[in-house]
Amino acid sequence: MKLSDYIARFLAERGIRHVFAVSGGASLHLIHSLDAVEGITFVCPQHEQAGAMAADGYARTRGAPGAAVATSGPGATNLITGICGCYYDSVPVLFLTGQVATFRMAADTGVRQIGFQETPILDLCRPITNYAVQIGDPSRIRYELEKAWHLATHGRPGPVLIDVPDNVQRMEIDPQALTGFVPPQPGQGAFGGMAEALPTVRDWLRASHRPVVVAGWGLHLAGVADAFRAWVEALRLPVAPTWGAADILPAGHPLYVGTFGTHGCRHANFAVQNADLIISLGSRLDTKSTGSPITTFARGARKVVVDIDADELRKFAAFGLHIDLPVQDDLREALPLLAGLDTPCDSTAWLQTIAGWRAAYPVCPREWRDEVAVNPYVLVERLSELLPAPCNLYIDTGCGIAWMMQAFRVRTGQRLFHDFNNTAMGWALPAAIGGRLADPATPVVCVSGDGSLLMNIQELATAARHALPLKLVLLNNGGYAMIQQTQDQWLGSRYLASSVEGGLAFPDFDAVARGFGWEVRHLRRNDQLQSGLRDALALPGPVLINVEIPAAHRVTPQVKFGRPNEDSEPLLPRGEFLANMIVPALEVSQKE
Repeated sequence: MKLSDYIARFLAERGIRHVFAVSGGASLHLIHSLDAVEGITFVCPQHEQAGAMAADGYARTRGAPGAAVATSGPGATNLITGICGCYYDSVPVLFLTGQVATFRMAADTGVRQIGFQETPILDLCRPITNYAVQIGDPSRIRYELEKAWHLATHGRPGPVLIDVPDNVQRMEIDPQALTGFVPPQPGQGAFGGMAEALPTVRDWLRASHRPVVVAGWGLHLAGVADAFRAWVEALRLPVAPTWGAADILPAGHPLYVGTFGTHGCRHANFAVQNADLIISLGSRLDTKSTGSPITTFARGARKVVVDIDADELRKFAAFGLHIDLPVQDDLREALPLLAGLDTPCDSTAWLQTIAGWRAAYPVCPREWRDEVAVNPYVLVERLSELLPAPCNLYIDTGCGIAWMMQAFRVRTGQRLFHDFNNTAMGWALPAAIGGRLADPATPVVCVSGDGSLLMNIQELATAARHALPLKLVLLNNGGYAMIQQTQDQWLGSRYLASSVEGGLAFPDFDAVARGFGWEVRHLRRNDQLQSGLRDALALPGPVLINVEIPAAHRVTPQVKFGRPNEDSEPLLPRGEFLANMIVPALEVSQKE
């Protein structure tokens, strides 16, 4: 068997049905082998970056690895942004790159390059992969594929890279003679697991009057979302999700608090910051969640943090945040133990307090609905009402993700996807393409800003080529509003490199989309949203819904650097703010 045929068969046997591949001289044997294997279709994105992001969306959607192929040199380096998105969000994707033939490699000659388009892709990608290896000896192919797959899917998952020289792809191998990979036995963690921590967690829950469970992306990675919901419902624990788990409970659920952090909801930040017990499951609690300085986070609460990665638990001490009970465990093992805690918390009064904050500080105040031009929060509210359930949403970065995470009222069966930690502009469209191919039965909606869409606008062609019925909601505000908000705070509202006046250029999006074969609808007013969105969502095939939003709209509220999460802008009058604080307010918040 040809070695590239063995690779294709390996992928097919593990359930991968679509591989995102851009051709090149060093990747052709891989692509031709994919074509020859029953059950696999190769999909041609217009750029390797988009191919990596499509494989990412494919993997997130199916809850199992995706795959992408690129050629050597620039083909391989174009994958890097997409690989980063997988690595920082622990998404398992197998990346296959072609490489120049082994007899054309620079090796230890000291020169920069010998073979055409030769690039040391392993050296570039080792820091952003779980494993990266080049196949020099064809007899190692089974071992390396199985090892890479294991490291992509076990422990803390993530992307892996296998670099296959062109001449090695073409070599003949005997599959029966190949040596396989035997996974090592897991070692002892650096921190205690949930079995040791359980008595303490039980006692702290019983003593708590204001508990909050922080739900992280790790719950989805571990496939334990259903078990998590059953546990919090049994114990009546309020849930504040990170962006990665914003869909873990429907927004109307009595235990759903809302997203928190520097770009979270005001009422949810009051809840988290006034808690007396935080139990964080599957979240690394980055600075977007904790605020800066990190020591201001939930400072009146005991903190239990459950993570599979010891380094994530160690980091808190380096930044001065004390974690009362760090627990190193796989959530697939930890949640069944937590489920054994059968004493519900007396959280009635606390849930009423949270409900009072939600009523006092609505995400979309009524008066915004009376505005003539489109208000982004009203737009998101209308999307919440009109999108079907089930539905998969893929959201780009910038104000778009913040508006969606604050205001979208998720329902059962809806999933929200974003490259939460790398937040690359242009991720959403290729990820939506991958997601639709992974789950063709579920409607797909992509939400992207004008700046983000331009980063991968060529993928409109890919969606049209495969007749994918994507609905792309374009937040067209003529610039980078999130960057402008930073410039408002620190740089005198000079919108350099974030506005048309400051150097940006935007096309006629309607004409571009039609040129790629998409239907187009254009909305400019709040009163058009209900009927316009409903009609556009009902159209067959790919549809661009171009929504004009005034450039002045910002993320509201938002926490300015240096203030704790509970004290977001626009600042509340100090008397009102202090009346909402149960834990002592910090000095920076005691005066405007």
